[in-house]
Amino acid sequence: MNETFWGYPIHTILIFLGILIGALIIDLFMHRKDSEVTLKSASIWSIFWLAVSLLFAGYLYFYYGWETGNLFITGYALEKVLSVDNLFVMMAIFSWFSIPTKYWHRILYWGIIGAIIFRAIFVIIGTKLFGLSSYAEIVFSLVVGWTAFMMLKNDGADKKVEDYSQHLAYRLVKKFFPVWPKLYGNKFFLSKTQVNEELTKQENNDLAIKRNVKAYFFVTPLFLCLSVIELSDVMFAFDSVPAIIAVSRDPLIIYSAMMFAILGLRSLFFVLEALKKYLIYLEKSVIAILFFIAFKLLLNATDHIWHHGYNISATMSLLVVLIALSVAIIASFLFPKQQNESL
Repeated sequence: MNETFWGYPIHTILIFLGILIGALIIDLFMHRKDSEVTLKSASIWSIFWLAVSLLFAGYLYFYYGWETGNLFITGYALEKVLSVDNLFVMMAIFSWFSIPTKYWHRILYWGIIGAIIFRAIFVIIGTKLFGLSSYAEIVFSLVVGWTAFMMLKNDGADKKVEDYSQHLAYRLVKKFFPVWPKLYGNKFFLSKTQVNEELTKQENNDLAIKRNVKAYFFVTPLFLCLSVIELSDVMFAFDSVPAIIAVSRDPLIIYSAMMFAILGLRSLFFVLEALKKYLIYLEKSVIAILFFIAFKLLLNATDHIWHHGYNISATMSLLVVLIALSVAIIASFLFPKQQNESL
């Protein structure tokens, strides 16, 4: 078989891209109208994205064997679990910007497009760094372990409401674009002509907008919100990419697992938004999994350096991730009183 840079034949790459692009087109067509996403709809779409992911996993199992299929499933499950904390941050961002729920899916869709691009860059850089030296694994192990430690340290602490007007993305956008402070439907940008028309309306008389601003476009709060979410996701990738590379070094396995997990995040977001007050132990499972990944990275690195022969298989990694997630979900429903005590 003629292998590509991604380590697999071109037909496998084309199958992956075909499923990915096809799913994106279906999603964009089905959600072309701005409307609130119900728990029922989000659940159905979550099942759809899971089915799409399992379809590709089935292809890998059939064509490349049990080990490759397990690596993909492990990476997929790991990315899903590690994204939970990211989703909770997104909920806080939407709340701070006071974005109506009917626009959430639109913002998340374009956020996902950005994640697809940035994840590809991170995967290429990450796999290259891991290939340079075993000591790179130790560094990444420390990064993942430190993230888990900080999450554990802050677990249960009173979380202050962040002022996103001080966020780096927010300040960068305001530096390059003037801001129209009100929502304008589902628009991310307004032309100068549209802004001038809006300023003639009586309800906008109190807005401090300069008419002589030398700019062709103004950004709306929707774009500011998207920018903050996008940069926040990039920051989360610094943890999740090393974690998933700990599962596999195959760029295609890593990237495809991340992409199929990310594609289902929007639906999962609405499910978690509805169930977040019940699933009170999810963050604890994320912490446990991050500690496990840090240990796995350290074990792999020391094996390459000192050849002690100890390592953790893909099947074992999958079991650990699934067990941690299952225990968190079951415990959340068996011991709901913990939630009330913490309020």
